[in-house]
Amino acid sequence: MGTALWFGIVASSALVVGAALGARVELPKRLLAILLSFAAGALITALAFELFEDAYERGGLGRAALGLLVGAVVFAALSALLDRWAQPSDRERPSAEVEGSPKLDTDAAASDRAPTSATTRGAAGFALLAAVTLDGVPENLALGVSIGEAGSGGLALLAAIFVSNLPEALVGASSMRAQGRSTAWILALWTGAAALLVVAVVVGAGPLANTDPETISLPLAFAAGAVLASLADTLMPEAYEHGGPAVALSTAAGFVLSFVLSLA
Repeated sequence: MGTALWFGIVASSALVVGAALGARVELPKRLLAILLSFAAGALITALAFELFEDAYERGGLGRAALGLLVGAVVFAALSALLDRWAQPSDRERPSAEVEGSPKLDTDAAASDRAPTSATTRGAAGFALLAAVTLDGVPENLALGVSIGEAGSGGLALLAAIFVSNLPEALVGASSMRAQGRSTAWILALWTGAAALLVVAVVVGAGPLANTDPETISLPLAFAAGAVLASLADTLMPEAYEHGGPAVALSTAAGFVLSFVLSLA
């Protein structure tokens, strides 16, 4: 149990470190895009080889496919709600936009007002937090199960989780800061998510370590679906918006590093 606790703390500490940096340090948009695309590449490896494949081997194709689709639907619905919640009201919009200025001029003005240190979508930070939570809980359960089965196993998955969590938290906190959230509020939110993930590792190494493999199959597949949806809906579009074609290289680098770790 002590090993599981330490693994959980190490994996989740990336969220706290990334949030602290993002809430306090103003980073160039291109650097944030590179970090985000690197995380996307690492997550591709995780969802394909650590989550969905494991779900398939434990519960079969039907159970794995169902869990993946449910995870994708839940994340897509939650992301849409967050986007709608983050839209500014008429009171918050500039007077020129409220009075009905031409759309082209409005879009140009919005571009000029875009923050220099974060993504431009209003709900980007909350969408990233949702992605970290929705895929992180089952992923950390799997990490705990691997520890319980192999004693001190799961090093590759631990490294992949840490590598993906750090840039996601950094970019998410930067986006929240651009929305005017306080540093204390941001740190409290991401620290709470980190604590939840630590608990997931401990539960995976304890009560779930010797359960029926099919019991773990659905949450693993759900996590894979949530990761896949977050890549298509948030991470990759956000990275490309500010990094351009260059983010393809950092995505590939994240994939290769995470894949090499998965072979360890």
